[in-house]
Amino acid sequence: MFKTIATIGLAGMFVAGPVGASFAEEAKPVKIGWAAWSDAEFVTKLAAKIIKDKLGREVELVQTDVAPLYQGVSRGDLDAMMMAWLPQTHADYHGKVKDKVETLGTVYHGAKLGWVVPAYIPESELNSIEDLQKPEIKQKLGSTVQGIDPGAGLTRLSEKALKDYGLEGYNLQISSEAGMLTSVDRAVRTEKWFVATSWSPHWMFGKYELRYIADPKGSLGEAEHVDVLARQGFKQENPDVAAFLSRMKLPIGDLEAAMFEAQQTSYDAAVDKYIADHPDQVKVWLGN
Repeated sequence: MFKTIATIGLAGMFVAGPVGASFAEEAKPVKIGWAAWSDAEFVTKLAAKIIKDKLGREVELVQTDVAPLYQGVSRGDLDAMMMAWLPQTHADYHGKVKDKVETLGTVYHGAKLGWVVPAYIPESELNSIEDLQKPEIKQKLGSTVQGIDPGAGLTRLSEKALKDYGLEGYNLQISSEAGMLTSVDRAVRTEKWFVATSWSPHWMFGKYELRYIADPKGSLGEAEHVDVLARQGFKQENPDVAAFLSRMKLPIGDLEAAMFEAQQTSYDAAVDKYIADHPDQVKVWLGN
């Protein structure tokens, strides 16, 4: 849906003066990066659709891992990213580039990281990360915490949690979001015990009955906000797009519902439905 447009011909036609140069610059697609997290995919594709349809700008979406996202925006290879989890999850990545990027705004508040278990596990037996120390719990869980990508902030914090809670002998199963979800789906079908790293917002809470277990040591952090970062100079060169991104804010409940819709249909269909169902919200984002 979102492709790079050719600008070479336009640039060649207008090299004679500053007006032509400005036009060629304006014709460049907005390049937005995202990592394969379902919340990031929905938010990024929603923004891209509105930028293209309402602001008349082409958009190029670039999928990569989290670390290259921060590097790309800081170097100017990417114009923006919409999934900076702060202040803790992406603290290391953000700390290295904070003087080379600009924060345009916050897409949503109340983001959360944690470990989840299925609702069919009795809370009386497993209600806290501390309970994983019990030999009988460790056995039922197969000494495994199902994880996601090796470069994710949640993975780093989960490794810290294993140490903080003295969970010796446990294996944090490094995988991906897709791998984690496959494991969860398989386990739920047979009501097998598991604990998995997860976060909110996520569509999995609409599909499965899950609950977070307590983290009394705070190893996995507190509630966070998810920000839009842009390369230096982007705001000045693309004021309309930057203003839109700075105003784009989603209630976390609406976002989770839209993400679940995307799983039932497709992300493109869910984006179209969200725009159709929230016309006043979109008008506010556009400054109307």
